Amino acid sequence: MSETTQQLILWLIPVAPLLSALITALAGPGALRYKSHLPCWTALAVSFVCSLILLFQILPSVSQPRTVASETTTSESAESVAIAPGVTAAVRPQVIAVGYEWFQVGTLNVRMDLRADSMTAIMLCMVTGVSLLVSMFGSGYMHHDPGYPRFFAAVSLFVFSMCMLVLAGSFLMLFVFWEAVGLCSYLLIGFWFQKPAAAAAAKKAFVVNRIGDFGLIIGIFLIWQTFGSLSFEEVFGGTALLNAVAETDPGRIQLICLCLFLGAMGKSAQFPLQVWLPDAMEGPTPVSALIHAATMVTAGVYLVARCTPLFVLAPGVQLFICATGAITAAIAALTALTQTDLKRVLAYSTVSQLGFMFMALGCGAAGPELVTAAVTAGMFHLFTHAYFKALLFLAAGSVMHAMGDVIDMRRFSGLKKALPITHWTFLAGAAALAGVPLLSGFWSKDDILAVIGEATHSAQYGTFFRVIQIVASITALLTAFYTFRAYFMTFWGEEKFPEEAGHHPHDASPVMAWPLGILAVCAVGIGLLTGPTHLFAGTLQRIQGLTAVETHGLHWGVMAVSSGIAIVGIGAAWFLYVLSPGIPASLAAGMKPLYLISNGKFFLDEIFQWIVVFPLRKLAALAVLFDRFVIDGIVDAVGMVPRALSVLPRQLHGGLVESYAGVMWVSVVAAVVVVLSLF
Repeated sequence: MSETTQQLILWLIPVAPLLSALITALAGPGALRYKSHLPCWTALAVSFVCSLILLFQILPSVSQPRTVASETTTSESAESVAIAPGVTAAVRPQVIAVGYEWFQVGTLNVRMDLRADSMTAIMLCMVTGVSLLVSMFGSGYMHHDPGYPRFFAAVSLFVFSMCMLVLAGSFLMLFVFWEAVGLCSYLLIGFWFQKPAAAAAAKKAFVVNRIGDFGLIIGIFLIWQTFGSLSFEEVFGGTALLNAVAETDPGRIQLICLCLFLGAMGKSAQFPLQVWLPDAMEGPTPVSALIHAATMVTAGVYLVARCTPLFVLAPGVQLFICATGAITAAIAALTALTQTDLKRVLAYSTVSQLGFMFMALGCGAAGPELVTAAVTAGMFHLFTHAYFKALLFLAAGSVMHAMGDVIDMRRFSGLKKALPITHWTFLAGAAALAGVPLLSGFWSKDDILAVIGEATHSAQYGTFFRVIQIVASITALLTAFYTFRAYFMTFWGEEKFPEEAGHHPHDASPVMAWPLGILAVCAVGIGLLTGPTHLFAGTLQRIQGLTAVETHGLHWGVMAVSSGIAIVGIGAAWFLYVLSPGIPASLAAGMKPLYLISNGKFFLDEIFQWIVVFPLRKLAALAVLFDRFVIDGIVDAVGMVPRALSVLPRQLHGGLVESYAGVMWVSVVAAVVVVLSLF
């Protein structure tokens, strides 16, 4: 394929959804109305196909041990890498890039560059593919909603922003579309703006993310100050400069990485900035699927993985990342145990799984030989998680749609007969999330547990990673339990419908059922296709900052332990919610303090209210008083000076001819007196 064709494909991926957003926004309210999904479907299909073409252009050839080169490949020398046991290929990392000068101010030359390597291509396929299926489901879910055109315009803009974030070739461009993703999430979470809860959730997400974004922009400024460039190629490619800075000023590298991770903590909802994500459930369910699976929350994980050349020089920050991920995963899993809102259970599951991804990314601190495995494990789990979490949210949306917008699991049960399609697809997603052997979540979670296990052999940080290993194992057990708790409460037991559902609730319509079926197939098989074959790892190793390492066989010990964990968790959920459904209430009463902590979400919202919101409101009230009585007082006093000086002229210039004549007579007399006195 020619370089021009490659560059055209690179532009088409983000431009197609942008055009869809513009067309839908302009023509949707008038000409398109309830056909506003058509431009969105078309654009996302184009982006997905182009992403697949891009991926196959970038994938190294493993058919023969030969060097793959093109006009747009990087200049690194070819090296032999094991893609699968017994199969090696000498490949050259390939980067496809296109761009132009955006603006220039003095010595500052800012470019709009699109850059794609294997990590980019994988992310784009996941983002566009999942978004296409979610938008198809959304056309059925949002049918007859008065904001139908606005919904698809915002979805198209959301996907455009995420694609540009992934394709960004510099930190500045990444930050621009990082903020665009935040704006789109605000528009979609608060889509039903007439609902106070939705409006509040949108504002909460926007404000909490600004905390993380402040750290990100400080980190980007420090990168510019340190390296004199914001281009990924120049910052990550300057190995000598990176090592020199790390040796002469290690604190600078640590601070840069800490600031970058603060940005990731906001976007990817890590402790203590995870409070916005569960409230984002107030938006339409397809929006929840987009945010939790393919777009916003994946940005933070992608940022840390992309900046691996920086983070490997800051092992202290990597340990902090790992600890933060472990704390987040554990707290979210413990919170999900007692939630009764089906979508909130899945929301806390997302927070917990993101914690797993950051645990993996932090394992690079154990040694340079683990960096590639750590990044691969984290990104692999992000990839598989996108499919089964999108499936679970859409299936929950199907339940909500059938139950008349009721999502409280205490108000319905036994839905497997009434909603067979939703039941089987939800079960596929739940099994993948729980880590049932051979399903997608099993392979990616095993990779994370395996890399944590390898990190425990570190001479310097072995004890730290052993604690992380224990937390990860317990969290995996809790994941299997709360996932199947939600499944059994929803689909098993006595058949019960809420009043809002009517007497005969209907299963998903074809336009909603097809995306569920496709995602279910992916949740079941995509991990098996890319995990044990090492296809994902072999592809991801070919990026800047990662070295090709020999892939080993399957982690049989880890697989056995994780399989046991999944079986125990599922079995416990079956025992408590199917065989003996009265026990959970007794346990909750017997352990009331612990139950209240979990059900109250660890009271993090209340803690934020007292530590952050309440003091800031008091400070704002004090600022209002200072503005009103001090600043305004000074301004009013200054304004009174000319007013006081104008009292006499205002009295003299009253508009009366008699007064003017009198003043003239007095002035003439005074002038005559002065003249006579001088002579």
